[in-house]
Amino acid sequence: MIERQRIRLLVVAVGLVIAVVAVGVFVVDGETSDPDPVHFDDTVSMGLALEDEYGLEDDVRLPRAQVFYSQYEYVVGYYGVETFVASFREDGHTDRFGHPRTVYVSDYSSVDAELSAAGYPTADREPAWTDAESAWFVVGSDAETPSGETIVPFADRDDATAFADSHGGSIVTWEQLLDRDVETDDATVVRDRVDDQHREADERVEDVSTLRDRPVSTVVGEDADTVQEAIDAAPENTTVLVPDGTYDETLEIDRSITLRGEGDVTIRGDGNGTVITATADRTAVVGLAVAGSGSQRQGSGELPGDDEPDGAWDETFEANYAGGDAGIGMHTANESLIEDVSVDSEITGIVLRRSAGSVVRDVTVDSPDRWEDGHAGILAFHSPSVVERVTVSDGRDGIYSHRSTGLVVRDSTLEGNRLGIHLMHTSEALLADNRVANQSNTGIYVMTGPERNAIVNNEIRGAEYGLYPDGSDSYVADNLLVDNRVGLRIDATGSRYEGNVVAGNEIGAQVRAMLPTNQVLENDFVENDVHADAGTGPLRVWTHDGTGNYWQGASSLTGDRTVDGSYSPTAPVDRQLHRTDGAETLARSPALEAISGLQGTVPGMRTGSVVDLAPTCEPNNQDLLAETPWADRAWSCERIEQGPSP
Repeated sequence: MIERQRIRLLVVAVGLVIAVVAVGVFVVDGETSDPDPVHFDDTVSMGLALEDEYGLEDDVRLPRAQVFYSQYEYVVGYYGVETFVASFREDGHTDRFGHPRTVYVSDYSSVDAELSAAGYPTADREPAWTDAESAWFVVGSDAETPSGETIVPFADRDDATAFADSHGGSIVTWEQLLDRDVETDDATVVRDRVDDQHREADERVEDVSTLRDRPVSTVVGEDADTVQEAIDAAPENTTVLVPDGTYDETLEIDRSITLRGEGDVTIRGDGNGTVITATADRTAVVGLAVAGSGSQRQGSGELPGDDEPDGAWDETFEANYAGGDAGIGMHTANESLIEDVSVDSEITGIVLRRSAGSVVRDVTVDSPDRWEDGHAGILAFHSPSVVERVTVSDGRDGIYSHRSTGLVVRDSTLEGNRLGIHLMHTSEALLADNRVANQSNTGIYVMTGPERNAIVNNEIRGAEYGLYPDGSDSYVADNLLVDNRVGLRIDATGSRYEGNVVAGNEIGAQVRAMLPTNQVLENDFVENDVHADAGTGPLRVWTHDGTGNYWQGASSLTGDRTVDGSYSPTAPVDRQLHRTDGAETLARSPALEAISGLQGTVPGMRTGSVVDLAPTCEPNNQDLLAETPWADRAWSCERIEQGPSP
């Protein structure tokens, strides 16, 4: 009786699906006149990291385009005409958006444009908009955006010629421009350089690790009574050796030396300020414990180090966050090393501020009992560094990064924090091989629109959100996302998600990106209450180059070992296939098969939905799935052919 009721409910759901199909397709305006351009802030935009946008001078006027598509209900804004051209030339662009109906571009004929020292176009006001089809484009000039070389459009050819005469380049039409190859650092470029990032990180570690082997010049207790006196007496490029014991001191290191503990060594502050502050390049702190920092959350006054304020948009933010108390504070201490250290933190464990090229490894940070009382285990400000083999537990943010482009965090353990790894305005980072467990909010959280991050081979369990990457053109692969409320949150655009195992979550993947520009393939969705959930926006097609994903519950095997027909984890029937007996039979009904053949063929169809046009009949990542309790719930191709077990 119960099963009959379930199937009856599913039949009702089928009727709702058919109704949605009938009225949910975006209707193209039949008028012949072109739509007027809109304010760029009203577009769904892409092509510029938020950090870069914040960092622009007030008079910078970057070239932009806005596009009205035939089957996409929002106007898409592109920072950089080249961003649109690259997107337009991608396979599947028309399938996702329909045809560009009208394209407007910035008209530099309408302003008196110059180039800044960085090559950015400047003017006293924003350029007007002009129709791209009648515009002239200067390519190969000295003009740039934060992403690199840019294309400058003009309504008047004479203006384009004058600009090219002054700044180089050649002039092309819109038709010629669309035929040009435009190279951009997309998600596949990020994928292909992961090995290089690991190698470069290895080289960085090897170089900085030599600091621990400097010759000993001063021994505490023999050559000086206190640790600070030994530091003050030590020549540069030597080691201050601290024998076994507890030293009640607050230390300042202002020259390039190594502070190394021998035995069980603890440096204990007096509860005021940072315990160890270093302000010299190539400083090393090795082999000791640190405790007794102050509990001041925000900094006040000038920050340590010789770096002059640069008037950056985040200067106040930096002073507040990086100026708070910490166990160890590295300020303007490039290429420094913190190794084999434990920190009992009152607020922040370790601060790296404007200390590029540094290495933190084999470090343990214990945070305050209440995460509300702390800040970060390891905090990196303007400090692209390598953080590896660290353990941070029970804090607010395990590892926090701000404007540290190129940061590497790998082989680390984040346990019981509020946020495990938290990136702000940080692009081109590598987060790899980390174990992130039982964060009260989010395992890995990438915010504020960064670009080209690689998040690979991480295991994330027991969080509200497992993996939550924002931004664009990132590579998210081979991650294990288990026992979270939401395994994977997709807000990013132009990114590639592949080889991930999403299992045992309440919601496997939650999609909120407004642009259907992601590549989602060869992932495995197993034993989630709901495999995927999609918010407002167009149909998202999760098939790339004919390759889809494995969905527990998808059925009807074909001869080439793929599933016959599409699968939509957001559709009322399909989303029940792995949970409700009888749903599989209903899914093969003629009505639903007709819908399956239609969905995905019309861009913009079924808003708020996900469809996989080529689901696989068995998991794509068997070894990774075997690390979960549910490997036996995923059918092989052979088992599907035989039918489910009774």
